[in-house]
Amino acid sequence: MSQFDVTVIGSGPGGYVAAIRAAQLGFKTAIIEKYSTLGGTCLNVGCIPSKALLDSSEHFEKAKHDFANHGIIINEPTADIERMIARKNEVVDQTTKGINFLMDKNKITVFEGLGSFESATQIKVSKNDGSSEVVESKYTIIATGSKPSSLPFINLDKERIITSTEALNLKEIPKHLVVIGGGVIGLELGSVYLRLGSQVTVVEFMDKIIPGMDGSLSKELQKVLRKQGMKFELSTAVSAVERNGDSVKVTAKNKKGEEVTYESDYVLVSVGRRPYTDGLGLEKAGVELDERGRVKTNDHLQTNVSNIYAIGDVIKGAMLAHKAEEEGTLVAEILAGQKPHINYNLIPGVVYTWPEVAGVGKTEEQLKEEGVAYKVGSFPMRALGRSRASGDTDGFVKIIADEKTDEVLGFHMIGARAADLVAEGVIAMEFRASAEDIARSSHAHPTYAEAVKEAALDATGKRAIHM
Repeated sequence: MSQFDVTVIGSGPGGYVAAIRAAQLGFKTAIIEKYSTLGGTCLNVGCIPSKALLDSSEHFEKAKHDFANHGIIINEPTADIERMIARKNEVVDQTTKGINFLMDKNKITVFEGLGSFESATQIKVSKNDGSSEVVESKYTIIATGSKPSSLPFINLDKERIITSTEALNLKEIPKHLVVIGGGVIGLELGSVYLRLGSQVTVVEFMDKIIPGMDGSLSKELQKVLRKQGMKFELSTAVSAVERNGDSVKVTAKNKKGEEVTYESDYVLVSVGRRPYTDGLGLEKAGVELDERGRVKTNDHLQTNVSNIYAIGDVIKGAMLAHKAEEEGTLVAEILAGQKPHINYNLIPGVVYTWPEVAGVGKTEEQLKEEGVAYKVGSFPMRALGRSRASGDTDGFVKIIADEKTDEVLGFHMIGARAADLVAEGVIAMEFRASAEDIARSSHAHPTYAEAVKEAALDATGKRAIHM
């Protein structure tokens, strides 16, 4: 029987980072992955492939609508969905092979098969060829991630009624794509097909899209996406989804209580994700779940079984790859006797539409609920020379600071490269910077980042220079 100090079940961003950090710290480490490629949902059917398609569709959109403004005259472009999918697969293949390289480099033993507990210290690996073996591990980290959720009355046939996984591999561009759910995944994949020529209708139960983010970002993103051609049906509760051949009918009730229907050739069900613990055999190890099916952990991400830890989507908190990575590092360092920490308030959230949306820290809604006195500074992207030069004038930067101390409490933006610029807010808030600290820091000209400086100036009570 193979014996290890640390065994990680699941090779997504949380799992493989945990394994690498454990190996760096001197632990004899193994990782168990039931699929033939490493990287989990993120690398195979999530973050990476969706961004590849978003980039491809954005190039198409610019070629079709923006090139002429730049003096670039081309014939009418056409979208080759097969080539786009093939390129996406190439990106995924390169990325997952990179994880294989890192496993070899760090001398991590990789087991391909379904990992399930036989006891608190023994894990059975059931391989695809029908064979199995048991490994002994002093510590185990559960990093099995999540799967797309659905609604109980929806039959996901994975052909016309699909999840995000199937949406990454369509053989054709939908004529009309109905997206059930106005969260991050639905809006990103909806944007892909909107740019490629699909009619896209988003049906959302709540009264706004991206409900977890600052309300101002929700309003602005909806306005921008509507301008791009996306349709929204908010405060609308879906009650039935029925397929008839190549047609799918969605039945729902709108905010007036009226029954409405939407006919389409594809329906993307994007109503969130659920923790994936199927087949883990947690009961044999004695590991407890909470009322929502998540693995219960303490502040050190330790389960009720002292040598078993859990990280990422399978536990409470935001289902984000970078959150899982931080947790994987934290557990490995705790096992090595170190004292790491994670500030969960400073885990940024990003929506990779165009313009991008990003936020970190407290939203206005949260601060109002908590009774915190605050002030707000904002600056529109259209006022930047860099934005006008590139044609990316939608959006704004918004900085929320404590009314008395000027400490930055929230950093929210929608605009070009917001996904990258949000890191400035994370760093500032990690060091408990004031809005004045940001305002007095030199920002290169001309850049999108100048909007951050200007918003900080506005938050201090001084007038932004370019507004």
